[in-house]
Amino acid sequence: LAKSSFNRLAFGESDDHFTAAQALEKLKAGNKIPVILDTDIGDDIDDTWALVLLLKLSQLDVRLIVGDNRNALYRAKLIAKLLEVAGRTDIPVGLGIGVEDRPGRQSRWIGDYDLKSYPGKVHEDGVQAIIDTIRNSPEPVTLICIGPVQNIGEVLKRAPDVARHARFVGMHGSVYKGYGGSQEISAEYNVKVDPKALQTVFAADWEITITPLDTCGLVHLTGEKFRKVYECSDKLVRTLMENYQVWREAGEKKQLPPPNQSSTLFDTVAIYLAQAENLTEMETLSLVVTDDGFTRIDSSGRPVRAAVRWKDMAAYEDWLVERLTT
Repeated sequence: LAKSSFNRLAFGESDDHFTAAQALEKLKAGNKIPVILDTDIGDDIDDTWALVLLLKLSQLDVRLIVGDNRNALYRAKLIAKLLEVAGRTDIPVGLGIGVEDRPGRQSRWIGDYDLKSYPGKVHEDGVQAIIDTIRNSPEPVTLICIGPVQNIGEVLKRAPDVARHARFVGMHGSVYKGYGGSQEISAEYNVKVDPKALQTVFAADWEITITPLDTCGLVHLTGEKFRKVYECSDKLVRTLMENYQVWREAGEKKQLPPPNQSSTLFDTVAIYLAQAENLTEMETLSLVVTDDGFTRIDSSGRPVRAAVRWKDMAAYEDWLVERLTT
């Protein structure tokens, strides 16, 4: 992509790209935003929190969910079973790259679930399903990516044209702060697993918005906020809490008492950014993805919209609790 086109993006000009501003205008006009979720659900539990949050947001029209970062059968079964609990089997499930079924930290909750029993559509080629969903949509699609994006790298190799009909919203990178608010930036997991995949994403001709560790790495629910979620009677939230307990015990390899706080809820912030930005400070930065998994500011990089600070993280936590429990 020509640098002049990147520069127009940096100064807020659409250059015929689908932008966050256009998506938010759709919401103001009472329209839903079509979205695809690409997720490495089944590893860290925050993907499960993010999926439940996504299903709770009526302003987002979920067209497809695909498992990312290999182990595709395990992830697809987890997604499908959660969608059945939610009563959302209208949403297709896609198998991403790497069709394995290795045990994961939520396998005990999945149990003997048979993917063939899913009442909705299951796409064996999730990459092609992403391409077809974007191409067949009469409106541009928001692609929410909360994994290492191997699927999206393959999408762009097969069909680079789809970037012109989509925008990318991801949980990736570390700009000014690292894990736990460290003053040293980190090689963030979703980047470090496959830097070349994110390099491909950064080279594509679309608007990119990310929540790096600077914002998403600080989010936890504790005290009364966590209690409201933990004690919520909603069936899907109860299922989320069951998964959280299974995930905790799989990590510790022993039975544990009930939790009193959440883990770090990185991926929920990407879901938030798909439909609002008012609680974050956004900067457009020239970023490069290095081969060792860092996202560094560099004049040779491409413009990326990054949520680099919270305006009010407590308000975000309140929003998250409210959306989950109502």
